[in-house]
Amino acid sequence: MMGKFFKNMRACICMAAIAAAAVGCAPSDRYITISGYAQGGTYTVKINLNGTDGMIKLPAETVRDSVDAILQNIDSSLSGYNRNSLLSRFNAGWTVTPDSLFIDIYGHARRVYDITSGAVDVASAPLYDIWGFGFTDDAMPSDEKVRQMLAISGMGRLKNDISKSISSDGTLEPAALLVSDADTVLPRLNYNAIAQGYSCDVVARYLYSIGVKDMMVEIGEIFCDGKNPQGKPWTLGIDRPVDGNNDPGAQMHGIFRVPEGPHGVVTSGNYRKFYMRDGKKYSHTIDPRTGYPVSHSLLSATIVAPDGMLADAYATYCMVIGLEASKEFISSSPEVEGCLIYDDGGIFSTWCSDGFSLENI
Repeated sequence: MMGKFFKNMRACICMAAIAAAAVGCAPSDRYITISGYAQGGTYTVKINLNGTDGMIKLPAETVRDSVDAILQNIDSSLSGYNRNSLLSRFNAGWTVTPDSLFIDIYGHARRVYDITSGAVDVASAPLYDIWGFGFTDDAMPSDEKVRQMLAISGMGRLKNDISKSISSDGTLEPAALLVSDADTVLPRLNYNAIAQGYSCDVVARYLYSIGVKDMMVEIGEIFCDGKNPQGKPWTLGIDRPVDGNNDPGAQMHGIFRVPEGPHGVVTSGNYRKFYMRDGKKYSHTIDPRTGYPVSHSLLSATIVAPDGMLADAYATYCMVIGLEASKEFISSSPEVEGCLIYDDGGIFSTWCSDGFSLENI
Protein backbone atom coordinates (compact mmCIF):
# COMPACT_ATOMS: atom_id res chain seq x y z
CA MET A 1 0.00 0.00 0.00
CA MET A 2 0.01 3.12 -0.86
CA GLY A 3 -0.18 6.77 -0.05
CA LYS A 4 -3.25 7.47 2.00
CA PHE A 5 -4.32 10.57 0.19
CA PHE A 6 -4.88 8.42 -2.89
CA LYS A 7 -7.67 6.30 -1.41
CA ASN A 8 -10.16 8.82 -0.22
CA MET A 9 -13.94 8.64 -0.06
CA ARG A 10 -15.79 11.74 1.07
CA ALA A 11 -19.08 11.94 2.89
CA CYS A 12 -21.77 14.17 1.46
CA ILE A 13 -21.27 16.77 4.17
CA CYS A 14 -20.07 20.31 3.89
CA MET A 15 -16.48 21.20 4.72
CA ALA A 16 -16.99 24.29 6.82
CA ALA A 17 -15.62 26.21 9.73
CA ILE A 18 -17.21 25.86 13.16
CA ALA A 19 -20.89 26.58 12.91
CA ALA A 20 -23.98 25.80 14.92
CA ALA A 21 -27.50 25.53 13.64
CA ALA A 22 -30.86 24.53 15.05
CA VAL A 23 -31.49 21.73 12.58
CA GLY A 24 -32.61 18.16 12.91
CA CYS A 25 -35.65 16.12 13.69
CA ALA A 26 -36.32 17.72 17.06
CA PRO A 27 -35.66 21.12 18.67
CA SER A 28 -33.24 19.51 21.13
CA ASP A 29 -30.94 18.40 18.29
CA ARG A 30 -28.15 20.87 17.57
CA TYR A 31 -25.47 19.83 15.10
CA ILE A 32 -22.16 21.55 14.68
CA THR A 33 -19.43 21.04 12.13
CA ILE A 34 -15.78 21.52 12.97
CA SER A 35 -12.94 21.26 10.50
CA GLY A 36 -9.24 21.77 10.24
CA TYR A 37 -6.03 20.44 8.75
CA ALA A 38 -4.50 17.06 9.48
CA GLN A 39 -2.33 14.39 7.87
CA GLY A 40 -1.63 16.31 4.69
CA GLY A 41 -5.27 17.26 4.11
CA THR A 42 -8.37 18.39 5.91
CA TYR A 43 -10.67 16.80 8.45
CA THR A 44 -14.34 17.32 9.19
CA VAL A 45 -16.24 16.28 12.31
CA LYS A 46 -20.00 16.72 12.55
CA ILE A 47 -21.67 16.03 15.90
CA ASN A 48 -25.01 16.45 17.61
CA LEU A 49 -24.65 18.46 20.81
CA ASN A 50 -27.70 16.64 22.13
CA GLY A 51 -25.70 13.76 23.58
CA THR A 52 -26.41 10.57 25.46
CA ASP A 53 -27.11 12.37 28.74
CA GLY A 54 -28.66 15.59 27.53
CA MET A 55 -26.98 18.62 26.08
CA ILE A 56 -23.18 18.47 25.82
CA LYS A 57 -21.84 21.38 27.83
CA LEU A 58 -18.46 21.78 26.14
CA PRO A 59 -18.17 24.77 23.79
CA ALA A 60 -17.60 23.99 20.12
CA GLU A 61 -14.18 25.60 20.33
CA THR A 62 -13.15 23.20 23.12
CA VAL A 63 -14.20 20.19 21.07
CA ARG A 64 -12.30 21.54 18.08
CA ASP A 65 -9.16 22.19 20.13
CA SER A 66 -9.34 18.68 21.62
CA VAL A 67 -9.69 17.08 18.18
CA ASP A 68 -6.79 19.18 16.90
CA ALA A 69 -4.67 18.04 19.85
CA ILE A 70 -5.53 14.38 19.24
CA LEU A 71 -4.56 14.63 15.58
CA GLN A 72 -1.35 16.44 16.46
CA ASN A 73 -0.47 13.64 18.88
CA ILE A 74 -1.12 11.07 16.16
CA ASP A 75 1.09 13.00 13.75
CA SER A 76 3.88 13.26 16.31
CA SER A 77 3.68 9.53 16.95
CA LEU A 78 2.74 7.73 13.73
CA SER A 79 3.41 9.95 10.73
CA GLY A 80 6.00 8.74 8.28
CA TYR A 81 6.09 12.18 6.68
CA ASN A 82 6.93 14.02 9.90
CA ARG A 83 10.68 13.54 10.25
CA ASN A 84 10.51 14.13 13.99
CA SER A 85 7.74 11.63 14.72
CA LEU A 86 8.34 8.51 16.78
CA LEU A 87 7.79 6.40 13.67
CA SER A 88 10.31 8.33 11.59
CA ARG A 89 12.92 8.12 14.31
CA PHE A 90 12.24 4.41 14.80
CA ASN A 91 12.59 3.82 11.05
CA ALA A 92 15.88 5.70 11.13
CA GLY A 93 17.17 3.22 13.69
CA TRP A 94 16.87 5.43 16.75
CA THR A 95 15.89 4.22 20.19
CA VAL A 96 12.47 5.73 20.97
CA THR A 97 10.10 5.96 23.90
CA PRO A 98 6.85 4.66 22.41
CA ASP A 99 3.61 6.27 23.51
CA SER A 100 0.24 4.53 23.83
CA LEU A 101 -0.61 5.24 20.18
CA PHE A 102 2.60 3.65 18.93
CA ILE A 103 1.99 0.54 21.01
CA ASP A 104 -1.72 0.32 20.22
CA ILE A 105 -1.45 0.59 16.44
CA TYR A 106 1.31 -2.02 16.31
CA GLY A 107 -1.03 -4.49 17.99
CA HIS A 108 -3.79 -3.70 15.49
CA ALA A 109 -1.35 -4.04 12.60
CA ARG A 110 -0.23 -7.44 13.81
CA ARG A 111 -3.83 -8.62 14.06
CA VAL A 112 -4.56 -7.40 10.53
CA TYR A 113 -1.42 -9.13 9.24
CA ASP A 114 -2.61 -12.42 10.70
CA ILE A 115 -6.20 -12.03 9.46
CA THR A 116 -5.09 -11.21 5.91
CA SER A 117 -2.32 -13.83 5.81
CA GLY A 118 0.26 -11.14 5.17
CA ALA A 119 -1.59 -9.28 2.41
CA VAL A 120 -1.69 -6.17 4.61
CA ASP A 121 1.77 -5.82 6.11
CA VAL A 122 2.94 -2.60 7.77
CA ALA A 123 6.49 -3.95 8.04
CA SER A 124 6.92 -3.89 4.27
CA ALA A 125 8.00 -0.25 4.19
CA PRO A 126 11.19 -1.09 2.21
CA LEU A 127 9.02 -2.51 -0.57
CA TYR A 128 6.61 0.40 -0.64
CA ASP A 129 9.46 2.89 -0.74
CA ILE A 130 11.17 1.41 -3.79
CA TRP A 131 7.92 1.59 -5.74
CA GLY A 132 7.55 5.25 -4.81
CA PHE A 133 4.32 4.80 -2.85
CA GLY A 134 5.82 4.93 0.61
CA PHE A 135 7.77 7.85 1.99
CA THR A 136 10.16 8.18 -0.97
CA ASP A 137 9.76 8.65 -4.70
CA ASP A 138 12.27 6.31 -6.33
CA ALA A 139 12.19 5.09 -9.92
CA MET A 140 10.59 1.78 -10.87
CA PRO A 141 12.69 -0.94 -9.22
CA SER A 142 14.48 -3.83 -10.87
CA ASP A 143 13.52 -7.44 -10.14
CA GLU A 144 16.73 -7.82 -8.15
CA LYS A 145 15.86 -4.77 -6.03
CA VAL A 146 12.42 -6.23 -5.33
CA ARG A 147 13.98 -9.52 -4.21
CA GLN A 148 16.37 -7.65 -1.91
CA MET A 149 13.57 -5.65 -0.30
CA LEU A 150 11.35 -8.71 0.11
CA ALA A 151 14.12 -10.32 2.14
CA ILE A 152 14.16 -7.45 4.65
CA SER A 153 10.41 -6.79 4.79
CA GLY A 154 7.46 -8.32 6.58
CA MET A 155 5.99 -8.73 10.03
CA GLY A 156 7.13 -12.32 9.96
CA ARG A 157 10.53 -10.94 11.00
CA LEU A 158 9.03 -9.15 14.00
CA LYS A 159 7.72 -10.15 17.40
CA ASN A 160 3.99 -10.35 17.94
CA ASP A 161 3.82 -8.22 21.09
CA ILE A 162 5.67 -4.91 20.98
CA SER A 163 5.27 -4.37 24.71
CA LYS A 164 7.60 -7.30 25.43
CA SER A 165 10.35 -5.56 23.48
CA ILE A 166 10.17 -2.35 25.50
CA SER A 167 12.92 -1.95 28.07
CA SER A 168 12.30 -1.35 31.76
CA ASP A 169 13.07 2.34 31.23
CA GLY A 170 10.24 2.60 28.67
CA THR A 171 12.45 2.75 25.57
CA LEU A 172 12.35 0.62 22.45
CA GLU A 173 15.31 -0.26 20.29
CA PRO A 174 14.32 -1.25 16.73
CA ALA A 175 16.51 -4.36 16.93
CA ALA A 176 14.54 -5.55 19.96
CA LEU A 177 11.51 -6.20 17.71
CA LEU A 178 13.38 -8.68 15.52
CA VAL A 179 12.57 -12.35 16.05
CA SER A 180 16.05 -13.57 15.15
CA ASP A 181 19.22 -12.37 16.83
CA ALA A 182 21.01 -13.18 13.57
CA ASP A 183 18.88 -10.65 11.68
CA THR A 184 20.92 -7.46 11.41
CA VAL A 185 18.58 -5.38 9.19
CA LEU A 186 16.49 -3.09 11.35
CA PRO A 187 12.71 -3.05 10.76
CA ARG A 188 10.91 -0.16 9.10
CA LEU A 189 7.18 0.39 9.47
CA ASN A 190 4.60 2.10 7.27
CA TYR A 191 1.08 2.49 8.72
CA ASN A 192 -0.49 3.97 5.58
CA ALA A 193 -2.85 1.00 5.26
CA ILE A 194 -4.57 1.69 8.58
CA ALA A 195 -3.48 5.08 9.95
CA GLN A 196 -6.34 7.28 8.81
CA GLY A 197 -9.02 4.77 9.73
CA TYR A 198 -7.30 4.39 13.09
CA SER A 199 -7.21 8.19 13.48
CA CYS A 200 -10.98 8.32 12.95
CA ASP A 201 -11.43 5.73 15.70
CA VAL A 202 -9.24 7.66 18.15
CA VAL A 203 -11.22 10.86 17.55
CA ALA A 204 -14.49 8.93 17.87
CA ARG A 205 -13.38 7.54 21.24
CA TYR A 206 -12.91 11.10 22.48
CA LEU A 207 -16.34 12.11 21.19
CA TYR A 208 -17.97 9.16 22.93
CA SER A 209 -16.16 10.13 26.13
CA ILE A 210 -17.85 13.54 26.17
CA GLY A 211 -21.28 12.05 25.51
CA VAL A 212 -21.68 12.37 21.73
CA LYS A 213 -24.03 9.81 20.20
CA ASP A 214 -24.53 11.17 16.66
CA MET A 215 -21.26 11.74 14.82
CA MET A 216 -19.51 11.76 11.47
CA VAL A 217 -15.70 11.78 11.57
CA GLU A 218 -13.91 12.23 8.24
CA ILE A 219 -10.12 12.19 8.14
CA GLY A 220 -9.60 10.92 4.62
CA GLU A 221 -11.59 7.89 5.78
CA ILE A 222 -14.93 7.77 7.58
CA PHE A 223 -16.30 6.74 10.96
CA CYS A 224 -19.91 7.45 11.84
CA ASP A 225 -22.56 6.55 14.36
CA GLY A 226 -26.13 7.59 15.09
CA LYS A 227 -28.05 9.83 12.72
CA ASN A 228 -27.51 12.88 10.56
CA PRO A 229 -29.13 16.29 11.16
CA GLN A 230 -32.28 15.13 9.35
CA GLY A 231 -32.67 12.25 11.77
CA LYS A 232 -31.76 9.72 9.08
CA PRO A 233 -28.77 7.43 8.46
CA TRP A 234 -25.57 9.14 7.39
CA THR A 235 -25.28 9.31 3.61
CA LEU A 236 -22.01 8.81 1.76
CA GLY A 237 -21.17 9.27 -1.89
CA ILE A 238 -19.00 6.69 -3.61
CA ASP A 239 -16.72 8.02 -6.31
CA ARG A 240 -16.62 6.55 -9.78
CA PRO A 241 -13.16 4.96 -10.14
CA VAL A 242 -12.09 6.86 -13.25
CA ASP A 243 -8.34 7.15 -13.81
CA GLY A 244 -7.12 10.48 -12.53
CA ASN A 245 -10.34 11.28 -10.64
CA ASN A 246 -8.59 13.26 -7.92
CA ASP A 247 -11.53 15.44 -6.95
CA PRO A 248 -13.71 13.48 -4.48
CA GLY A 249 -17.38 13.96 -5.23
CA ALA A 250 -16.86 15.26 -8.77
CA GLN A 251 -17.85 11.98 -10.42
CA MET A 252 -20.18 9.91 -8.27
CA HIS A 253 -20.97 6.24 -8.81
CA GLY A 254 -23.72 5.95 -6.21
CA ILE A 255 -25.03 6.78 -2.75
CA PHE A 256 -24.77 4.61 0.34
CA ARG A 257 -26.79 5.06 3.54
CA VAL A 258 -24.79 3.75 6.48
CA PRO A 259 -26.68 1.27 8.72
CA GLU A 260 -27.44 2.19 12.32
CA GLY A 261 -24.65 1.74 14.80
CA PRO A 262 -20.92 2.49 14.74
CA HIS A 263 -19.23 1.87 11.42
CA GLY A 264 -16.03 2.65 9.61
CA VAL A 265 -16.49 3.20 5.89
CA VAL A 266 -13.43 3.29 3.64
CA THR A 267 -12.84 3.20 -0.10
CA SER A 268 -9.56 2.06 -1.57
CA GLY A 269 -8.85 2.18 -5.28
CA ASN A 270 -6.25 2.14 -8.02
CA TYR A 271 -7.49 5.12 -9.98
CA ARG A 272 -5.85 8.03 -8.17
CA LYS A 273 -2.25 6.92 -8.22
CA PHE A 274 -0.57 4.62 -10.68
CA TYR A 275 2.45 4.31 -12.90
CA MET A 276 2.26 4.46 -16.68
CA ARG A 277 5.42 2.99 -18.15
CA ASP A 278 5.83 1.83 -21.75
CA GLY A 279 2.07 1.94 -22.21
CA LYS A 280 1.39 -0.31 -19.21
CA LYS A 281 -0.48 0.75 -16.09
CA TYR A 282 1.04 -0.24 -12.75
CA SER A 283 -1.30 -0.15 -9.76
CA HIS A 284 -0.29 1.75 -6.63
CA THR A 285 -1.37 -1.27 -4.56
CA ILE A 286 1.66 -3.43 -3.80
CA ASP A 287 1.19 -7.05 -2.77
CA PRO A 288 3.71 -7.40 0.09
CA ARG A 289 3.78 -11.16 -0.44
CA THR A 290 5.14 -10.88 -3.99
CA GLY A 291 6.74 -7.45 -3.92
CA TYR A 292 4.96 -6.27 -7.07
CA PRO A 293 1.93 -4.12 -7.95
CA VAL A 294 -1.27 -6.09 -8.28
CA SER A 295 -2.88 -6.68 -11.66
CA HIS A 296 -6.59 -7.46 -11.73
CA SER A 297 -9.97 -6.04 -12.73
CA LEU A 298 -10.95 -4.60 -9.33
CA LEU A 299 -10.93 -0.79 -9.51
CA SER A 300 -12.20 0.17 -6.06
CA ALA A 301 -13.44 -1.46 -2.88
CA THR A 302 -15.69 0.26 -0.36
CA ILE A 303 -15.76 -1.57 2.95
CA VAL A 304 -18.08 -1.14 5.94
CA ALA A 305 -16.69 -2.58 9.18
CA PRO A 306 -17.21 -2.12 12.94
CA ASP A 307 -14.47 0.54 13.12
CA GLY A 308 -12.39 2.74 10.86
CA MET A 309 -9.14 0.84 11.28
CA LEU A 310 -10.65 -2.45 10.15
CA ALA A 311 -12.50 -0.82 7.26
CA ASP A 312 -9.25 0.79 6.17
CA ALA A 313 -7.30 -2.46 6.39
CA TYR A 314 -9.97 -4.56 4.68
CA ALA A 315 -10.35 -2.08 1.81
CA THR A 316 -6.62 -2.41 1.20
CA TYR A 317 -6.87 -6.18 1.54
CA CYS A 318 -9.51 -6.35 -1.17
CA MET A 319 -7.39 -4.26 -3.52
CA VAL A 320 -4.55 -6.73 -2.99
CA ILE A 321 -6.48 -9.97 -3.46
CA GLY A 322 -8.76 -8.93 -6.34
CA LEU A 323 -12.41 -9.29 -7.26
CA GLU A 324 -13.35 -12.93 -6.71
CA ALA A 325 -11.36 -13.36 -3.50
CA SER A 326 -12.83 -10.09 -2.19
CA LYS A 327 -16.37 -11.30 -2.86
CA GLU A 328 -15.63 -14.46 -0.90
CA PHE A 329 -14.01 -12.56 1.96
CA ILE A 330 -16.84 -10.05 2.33
CA SER A 331 -19.59 -12.66 2.00
CA SER A 332 -18.00 -14.87 4.65
CA SER A 333 -17.36 -12.05 7.17
CA PRO A 334 -20.50 -11.38 9.28
CA GLU A 335 -19.40 -7.90 10.40
CA VAL A 336 -18.24 -6.71 6.98
CA GLU A 337 -20.21 -5.32 4.05
CA GLY A 338 -18.76 -4.10 0.79
CA CYS A 339 -19.16 -2.64 -2.65
CA LEU A 340 -16.72 -3.64 -5.40
CA ILE A 341 -16.45 -1.71 -8.67
CA TYR A 342 -14.57 -3.51 -11.40
CA ASP A 343 -13.68 -3.39 -15.07
CA ASP A 344 -15.87 -5.78 -17.03
CA GLY A 345 -14.56 -5.60 -20.58
CA GLY A 346 -14.19 -1.84 -20.49
CA ILE A 347 -17.49 -1.27 -18.66
CA PHE A 348 -17.89 -0.33 -15.00
CA SER A 349 -19.65 -3.15 -13.16
CA THR A 350 -20.65 -3.29 -9.50
CA TRP A 351 -20.96 -6.07 -6.96
CA CYS A 352 -22.47 -5.34 -3.53
CA SER A 353 -22.90 -7.63 -0.53
CA ASP A 354 -26.40 -8.30 0.80
CA GLY A 355 -26.11 -5.59 3.46
CA PHE A 356 -24.77 -2.90 1.14
CA SER A 357 -27.49 -1.05 -0.71
CA LEU A 358 -26.10 1.27 -3.39
CA GLU A 359 -28.50 3.90 -4.67
CA ASN A 360 -28.09 5.33 -8.15
CA ILE A 361 -27.66 9.04 -8.52
